[in-house]
Amino acid sequence: MGIIQKQAIQNTIITYTGTLIAFANIIFIQPFFLTPEELGLTRILFSFASLVSTFIPLGITSITTRYFPVFRNPEKGHHGFFGFMILYALAGYLLIAVLLWFGRDFFIGQYVEKSGLFAEFFDYVFPLSLFLGLFTILQTYAFALFRPGVPALLNDVVSRIAVIAVTGIYFMRWITLDQYILIFTLVYGLQTLLLLLFIFRIDKLKLSLDRDFFSRQQPKKIFTFGLLMTFASLSSLGLKFLDTIMLGREVKLDKVGIYAIAAFIPTIIEIPLGALEKITNPRIAHAMVHDDKTHIRELYYRSTKYMLLLGGLLFLLVNLNAFDLLSIVPRKDYIEGINVVWIISIGTLFNMATGTNNTLIFNSDRYYVYGIGLLVGLFILAFISNLIFIPLYGMEGAAAATVLSAFLYNLAKYLFIWKKYNLQPFDKETFLMVLVILVTGTLAFFIPMPGNLYLSVAIRSVIIIVLYAALVHILRLSPETKGIIVNFVKNLTGKKKK
Repeated sequence: MGIIQKQAIQNTIITYTGTLIAFANIIFIQPFFLTPEELGLTRILFSFASLVSTFIPLGITSITTRYFPVFRNPEKGHHGFFGFMILYALAGYLLIAVLLWFGRDFFIGQYVEKSGLFAEFFDYVFPLSLFLGLFTILQTYAFALFRPGVPALLNDVVSRIAVIAVTGIYFMRWITLDQYILIFTLVYGLQTLLLLLFIFRIDKLKLSLDRDFFSRQQPKKIFTFGLLMTFASLSSLGLKFLDTIMLGREVKLDKVGIYAIAAFIPTIIEIPLGALEKITNPRIAHAMVHDDKTHIRELYYRSTKYMLLLGGLLFLLVNLNAFDLLSIVPRKDYIEGINVVWIISIGTLFNMATGTNNTLIFNSDRYYVYGIGLLVGLFILAFISNLIFIPLYGMEGAAAATVLSAFLYNLAKYLFIWKKYNLQPFDKETFLMVLVILVTGTLAFFIPMPGNLYLSVAIRSVIIIVLYAALVHILRLSPETKGIIVNFVKNLTGKKKK
């Protein structure tokens, strides 16, 4: 993949560094520093604000990814696209903030019985959703400039370190809970400000829109696309946060905290996909503008194989170590979330296996409406399944609803791309990759481990990686991915390439 692979690896390194920080924060620091109820408060507050923040851009993130290649002209300040983007987003925030204010009493009423602490701090949703929404918009603009590194660093590393610092200060009781939530919110405001300063430094910005140029780009079509994609964004993030939000209506905040810990662990599996999509999405959009079908096919096919092989390795590392990982968490009641880890992991692996399929649908003038229809269907399915499963099965019900929705959604996208684009990336090599996952998992499962939890995780992880890399090498699977895994093992064992 050349530059794309190099940037994807760089982003993966940044993202995994952030994930290690987040892992330490969520698995060790927050459970030790916060009560399960306080942890549940931060998770549901962040989830609710994230869901609200999807409305704020009114589709401008999708407009940026899809249409920025048309506006791209550094010498002319990209025809004032940045100023248009920010003004459009602020108008969206004012509209959503007014609607949320009028619905405030209704939302508080939904949580006051089971999650009273969230009802007490509900008003922080307003500034937090603004910061999250603006950061997403600025991040998309940086991606469109092919500069994904700094946004990833701010989002995955800087903000997480800041949250850990604030949590430590609260644990020392140097600040009250009210002050903790306030500073927690301002952390995301700071990362937004830093990203804005970065964009001002790297780009020749023109804040006033070039009206003549804009009028020639079918503005009605652009706005329609953006507004429709708002529903797509809502549905997409709905799957990510809806389970936590709906769980908070049915169970106490301490159970939400346990679910948050367990549901976080499988997200490690999807990190390479997120890193790769940050690179491939604007490039596929660019290829579509120039009708470069060969490049589109190459990116899609390689992404599925690259992601399945890496996802399979991470799937094994997460699930075979899940019980020990949850046993390490300071408060022992978090072991209740073990089934959540196993259930959600299945959905994340299937999501990885289907590659960068979103861009092929949502950046197409012909098919993006179908993609929106699929996402709206996903949101409805996720809402109904959570509504049914959570009262019956609690945390496991929320996890099952999430996996069911994700599986059907990705299956529908895969079949749609196969039919409309005549692209079907799965072949004999895919079968062999699945076989590698099954064989490695079976062998690693039956190898006895020492009683020490930390030593058990370390030894089991090394065994999984070595077995996996050996099978990949023997079967000659995916040269690029094989090289990455084999080199990693060589570094791990101290054997340098000659």
